[in-house]
Amino acid sequence: MRGDQVVTIVPTRRAADGSRVLALPKGHVDPGESTIEAATREVREETGIVAEPVCELGESRYWYRREGRTVGKTVAFFLFNHVEGDTADHDDEVEEVRWMGLQEAQEALSHDAEREMVALALAYLHKAR
Repeated sequence: MRGDQVVTIVPTRRAADGSRVLALPKGHVDPGESTIEAATREVREETGIVAEPVCELGESRYWYRREGRTVGKTVAFFLFNHVEGDTADHDDEVEEVRWMGLQEAQEALSHDAEREMVALALAYLHKAR
């Protein structure tokens, strides 16, 4: 987060229907990593942004199909503060990185769970002010 903005990504991998996805950065936990360490690393890799964690927002659980298999996934979401970095310095799994207002992101993100996390971030920030 930078002010009232959130960094979002358009992954190179398309949705099942072939459309582009607008998402929050996320990924897997490497062996020996905590969820917060993995989230911090994934934000850096996928967006080029170095960020410091503020708090955990919540978890999302969902199922998806990959190569004919049904896969369950749990994603922990965190609120971060922007420290430094260049959004052009993202990995090759990401087509585009963009900063957008939290209100705009709450409407524009492709997945319901991610829009809910933005709503939680807005609520947290409202309480903190």
